[in-house]
Amino acid sequence: MARAHGFEDLKVWQLARELVLAAYQLTNSQVFGRDHALRDQIRRAAVSSMANIAEGFERGSNRDFVRFLYMVRGSAGEVRSHLYVAKDLDYITGTEFERMASRVIGLSKGVFRFIQHLESSEANAK
Repeated sequence: MARAHGFEDLKVWQLARELVLAAYQLTNSQVFGRDHALRDQIRRAAVSSMANIAEGFERGSNRDFVRFLYMVRGSAGEVRSHLYVAKDLDYITGTEFERMASRVIGLSKGVFRFIQHLESSEANAK
């Protein structure tokens, strides 16, 4: 795998960035305008996933980076959980839910694979 020069080069950060855009687009509807708390929670959790990848990368050590990547997985789970609330309240359709949940699961799986890569690289370096 080629060495990333910046967090922007990481596929997981790119996926997180796409998730943020999708979250903002999804929650920009009139129905979410009446539920500021849920809208803001979905947006904050999505933004947190993107930011934690960047912050972890900039820490400069695999150990710190992995810790931040686990937080990304937590934020992804938070987004997914909030999507269930939005679906149950009929703020989003089943199709919108499936599309966003698929995006979030894809990010979470990608982050997990990246964690495994970093942890095995660390183990091999010892």
